[in-house]
Amino acid sequence: MCTAGRCARPGCRAGKTAVSTPAPPPPRRPATGPACVAARSWLPATPAWTPGAGWPGPRLEAGPLDEGGLAALATELGVTDRHLRRVFQDQFGVTPVAYAQTQRLLLAKRLLTDTRMTVTEVALAAGFGSLRRFNALFQQRYRLKPSSLRRRPGRAADTLGFLLAYRPPYPWAPLADFLGQRAIAGVEELNGDVYRRTVVLRRGERLYRGWLAVTPVAGKDQLRVILSASLAAVVPEALTRLRRLFDLDCQPAEVAEALGELAAARPGLRVPGAFDGFEAAVRAVLGQQITVRAAQTLAGRVASHLGEPLETPFPALTHTFPEAATVADSDPEALGKLGILRARVGAIQALARACADGHLVLAPGAPVDATLERLRALPGIGDWTAQYLALRALSWPDAFPAADYGVLKALGERSPARARRRAEAWRPWRAYAVLHLWQRLADQSASQAAGGPGR
Repeated sequence: MCTAGRCARPGCRAGKTAVSTPAPPPPRRPATGPACVAARSWLPATPAWTPGAGWPGPRLEAGPLDEGGLAALATELGVTDRHLRRVFQDQFGVTPVAYAQTQRLLLAKRLLTDTRMTVTEVALAAGFGSLRRFNALFQQRYRLKPSSLRRRPGRAADTLGFLLAYRPPYPWAPLADFLGQRAIAGVEELNGDVYRRTVVLRRGERLYRGWLAVTPVAGKDQLRVILSASLAAVVPEALTRLRRLFDLDCQPAEVAEALGELAAARPGLRVPGAFDGFEAAVRAVLGQQITVRAAQTLAGRVASHLGEPLETPFPALTHTFPEAATVADSDPEALGKLGILRARVGAIQALARACADGHLVLAPGAPVDATLERLRALPGIGDWTAQYLALRALSWPDAFPAADYGVLKALGERSPARARRRAEAWRPWRAYAVLHLWQRLADQSASQAAGGPGR
């Protein structure tokens, strides 16, 4: 974020009212050689941490330094804490801790002026573990007491607005169409160029529920985000999830170089992530061997039956999607009455129990190989579903559902094994290759007025 002319980057001249999150820094060019294709990032050349999946800026803003320190974050990313410090120093001229503190202070300023949260609540929401530390740092940076920023008189804002930056090109329409075709009734909607959804985020024992809206900003490489004021305490988490849902940390030039001609028709095509990994997993299981629209209908019934009602300004948004524990503990007979096959009910509830108990984490940062193995061990989940969830829920850029009908059709193959061999040339960006293959079919179908592929 940069606002009020202050930014972690020396010499920033951001406007005094702009609030935005920067795109991650450009990669440093590695040495040449066949083993270096996956290394075109500050991260090591491993399948689990390839470019676009590991820039830790949003993670720092969401508060990981309070949950184990910089060394723990570096270990999770597969680098040393020394390397992490060096990258931030090279790119921003500051340490990771200074970067995180700046982002948190900017968010705190916004919450102080636009909400009626107490100073203590603002400090915690912005990621500070200590009120004393927050007050001292605020005084040091701005020479003001936090309470002096309170708007008087006036009322708290009903919404909070942010701008999320990305590297162009960014074809909004294909990604928005993908999300819109799979939007869960009552939970999500695509209305023109505006994507909206309900939100439920847990912090400790407390749930924060609300809604958000996202739309592209004309003439700028940014998305505009509106959050309901009820989500003020979880802004960093909400923005981090949106960055991965819309794949804003992608490095399109690196992807294009690896994919070559395949990416030429749709430069910058993004891989849709997931705002909530469990929600995406339920939707994927429901979508096995049925049409996209049928799966969309079933997911809407699950949300209406097990989700919590939510008042919003939008008639299409009525419920939040149920948490994993709620689905795991629900009556299987009641789920069957929603039109879900018995085998699917069993698969969904086994998946929900694994997520609720913490045995399965469907979010970026989870170990890819171990997560794929745990997914395939669950009833009703094969390699296609596991790879699809790696692509969306884990934001793994090398995921490749080789048995996908659309992938095989676009490649002119019948054998998943042959599809995998052909896809080796696209490592470590096979997930982007999948989206280009799907988009190729969608473009062909659109020209024939017959609809596109769907998952």
